[in-house]
Amino acid sequence: MIEKKTVVHTSPDLSKMKEVVIDHRTKIYIAPGVDAVEAKSRYLANLKNRRL
Repeated sequence: MIEKKTVVHTSPDLSKMKEVVIDHRTKIYIAPGVDAVEAKSRYLANLKNRRL
């Protein structure tokens, strides 16, 4: 009989990440060394491309 391997998902520790506010209800978390302005512009560009 074949046994299935259990999948373990671990969430990143948000206390070690930097929070970037996109608008009043949207926040993203990035690594501490990443530029917040660049991350915000990339997020908005990806959001715009998704809606097309």
